[in-house]
Amino acid sequence: MNTLSEQFINFTISNQILKFGEFKTKAGRISPYFFNLGLINNGKDLKELGEFYRDLIEKNNITFDLLFGPAYKGISIVSATAIAFGDAKINFAFNRKEVKDHGEGGQIVGHPIQGDVVIIDDVISAGTAIRESINIIKAHGGNPKAIIVAIDRQEKGQGHESAIQEVKNDFNIDVFSLINLDDVINFIKKNKELNQYLEKIENYRSVYGA
Repeated sequence: MNTLSEQFINFTISNQILKFGEFKTKAGRISPYFFNLGLINNGKDLKELGEFYRDLIEKNNITFDLLFGPAYKGISIVSATAIAFGDAKINFAFNRKEVKDHGEGGQIVGHPIQGDVVIIDDVISAGTAIRESINIIKAHGGNPKAIIVAIDRQEKGQGHESAIQEVKNDFNIDVFSLINLDDVINFIKKNKELNQYLEKIENYRSVYGA
């Protein structure tokens, strides 16, 4: 586990974004951990979150013309990430869930979509929002170049592959994550106060891991 991943796990635990216990997922699975970036609700933490995304982009030398955040959670994340680049004047945009038919109208808010686009979101669960974003970007003449998410659950979807693997295969696009389930497990192993959750998480991975 690299330093960036470890710092991000510490950040998520201290802000109760990453919790351990017993949680029911949308798929009906009983998960021993829960991850929710929606719990970030102040400027200080949002600023730090944007810096984590920026650092991951820079670490992987990802070049781009535009950052795109899928509605709704992606909106604040993409804004914070663009700000984290400081005076670089990074272009960003996001979509509306409902197309606006008055005022400036349209589905896109922000900079016009063009060139190489990096999609910024919290997680890829079923992959629905990401697929929609890819189609929106292509429809507006952009090139979806990469996807950045906070966590890769490394968990099976409906088939044998994870939603991230399916997106990679279907669109031939790179997906980067700040952390994955392996990072979480390694972090737990090094922290005695969290060891009590290790067995349940490893059992969960043995059943649902992709």
